[in-house]
Amino acid sequence: MAGMIQQVQMTGIVKRFPGVLACNNIDFDLHAGEVHALLGENGAGKSTLMKILYGMYQLDGGSIAIDGAVRRFHSPADSLDAGIGMIHQHFMLVPTMTVAQNVALGQSSDKKFLLDLKTVTERICELSAAYGLKVNPNDLVGHLSVGEQQRVEIIKALYRGASIIILDEPTAVLTPQEVDDLFIILKKMVKEGHGLVFISHKLHEVTALCDRITVLRDGCKMGTRPAAGVERHELIKMMVGRDLKELSHRDYKPGAERLTITDVRASGDRGTETLKGINLSVHAGEILGLAGVSGNGQLELAECLIGIRKVDSGRILLDGLDIASMKLNERIAKGMAIIPEERMRDGAVNDFSVQDNVFLHDHTDKEFRTGIFLNFKKMAAHAKKLVGEYTVKTPTLETPIKNLSGGNIQKLIMARELARKPTVLIAAQPTRGVDIGASEYIHQRLLMQRDAGTAILLTSEDLDELYALSDRIAVIYEGTIMGVFLRQDTDIQTLGLLMAGIRPGDAPKPDLPIASCEG
Repeated sequence: MAGMIQQVQMTGIVKRFPGVLACNNIDFDLHAGEVHALLGENGAGKSTLMKILYGMYQLDGGSIAIDGAVRRFHSPADSLDAGIGMIHQHFMLVPTMTVAQNVALGQSSDKKFLLDLKTVTERICELSAAYGLKVNPNDLVGHLSVGEQQRVEIIKALYRGASIIILDEPTAVLTPQEVDDLFIILKKMVKEGHGLVFISHKLHEVTALCDRITVLRDGCKMGTRPAAGVERHELIKMMVGRDLKELSHRDYKPGAERLTITDVRASGDRGTETLKGINLSVHAGEILGLAGVSGNGQLELAECLIGIRKVDSGRILLDGLDIASMKLNERIAKGMAIIPEERMRDGAVNDFSVQDNVFLHDHTDKEFRTGIFLNFKKMAAHAKKLVGEYTVKTPTLETPIKNLSGGNIQKLIMARELARKPTVLIAAQPTRGVDIGASEYIHQRLLMQRDAGTAILLTSEDLDELYALSDRIAVIYEGTIMGVFLRQDTDIQTLGLLMAGIRPGDAPKPDLPIASCEG
C-alpha cells in the first residue's frame, strides 16, 4: 500500500518530569503488518513513551526514526502528517455531532469555511467497507454504543492517513463481544499493512492478538518477547519483579442477608430515570459482582447505596434497617464501608495529608479524642498501623495524598474503610486505574474480608476480575437487572450478551443499515 510506514524505531528515549525519570533510555520498534504490545504497571512509562511518538510530549534524549529518517514531532499534527495516529482510552469525540462531522473536524475543505460532508461521508463508507467498521456517517455520536464510538475513532485515524496507530487500553470499556469485533478489525488492519501499538493490562488479550510484547517497569525496558509461546508468569514477573500469589477462594457458604435492595428507582444527572426498579440482595460471607458496560446504572446504584444520590422510590435495608434516607455518616455508623468509584472525588481530599485522609469519617470517634480535643498521638499511631498493615508506600504520614500513586491511594482508602470491621462493603471499581501489583493486593484483601463475614457488593467492568472474586454475578443493562447467577452456572459469553441487552435465546439485533453509503 503506497505511503505506508514500514518501520518506526525509537532509540534511547529519555523523558523527565519534575522529580521523575519517566522514560529511562528506552528502545522500541514497530514494523508494518504487526501488533506490538506495551505492558507495564501504572507509571511504568508506557503512555509517556507513546505520547512522545504521537507528539504530545517532547523527548529529552534519544531519537525517533521513520523508515530510517530521523524525525522530531512537536505536536500531534506533526505525527499525523507523518502517518502516526493514536486512539485514546477516553474518546475525543463531540457527542452532539454526527459521525461525519466528527471525522471532518480539523480537516481542510474545498468549500473554504464549510465542511464538505458529502466527500467525508463517501470516504467513511469506503473505510467502513474496507475494514469492517460498521458505522452510519449520519448517526449522532452521542447515540452510539461505546464500541461504535471506538470504531469512529479508528475511522478518524484512517481518514487522516495514519498507517501506524497507537491504541491505549482499547478494550477497557467493551463487552466481550465488542472485544471480539475489535480484534477482527485490528487483524484486518494488520493484514492491510498497518502497524499497531496495543497498550493493555489484560495479558490474555495481549497474547491472543499481538506478535511481540515489550514490558516496561519504572521507566525502564525489561525486555521484548514474541507473543507466541510466552508464559504468563514470565510477563508478570517482568512487570512487577516477582510472581503473583494465586487467589484462594473458599467454598461459598452465604450467611444472613445483610443488604437488601428492593425496587430502587433513581434519576441520573440529566433528570431521566437511570435505575428502573433494582432488586438485589447480598449475604454475609458473599461477594456479589455487578457486571455492566459503563453508563448502564452501576455508578448511580453505588451512589444511592452510599447516600450521595437521592432514591426516588424503593427501599435499601442494611441488616433490616431502611437507610434510604440516611446521610453517609449515618450509614457508616450502621456498619457500611465504601470504596467509591471516583476515589479522588468521593474517597479522599487531595490536599489533605495521608493521616488526615485516614480520619475523614472517624475524627469524631471517642477512641481518638480526649474530652473535646483530638488525641493526635493516638491518631498518628492508628494511621501508622494501617499504612504498615496495608503496605501503603508514602514518604511520611504528613505527605499530601495527591502525591501518592493511584494504587497506594486506593490501598489507603481500603485500609480506612475495612479498619471499622464493616458488615457491608460497597466496592465500586476498586482496581480501576490500578496496576497489577496493587490489584493483586486489593483482590486478596476483598477475599479476606468476605471470609471474615462481610457482605460485599463489587461493581466492575472487568469480567475477569468479577469471575475471580464473585460468588454470584448480576448483570445490569440500562438500569435493569438482566439476571443473577452463581459464578459456576454462567460464562463470559453469556454475561457479555446480557451486558449488551440480549438475553440467551433472543434473536440477535440486526446491524443498522448504512443508508447514506448506498448508491
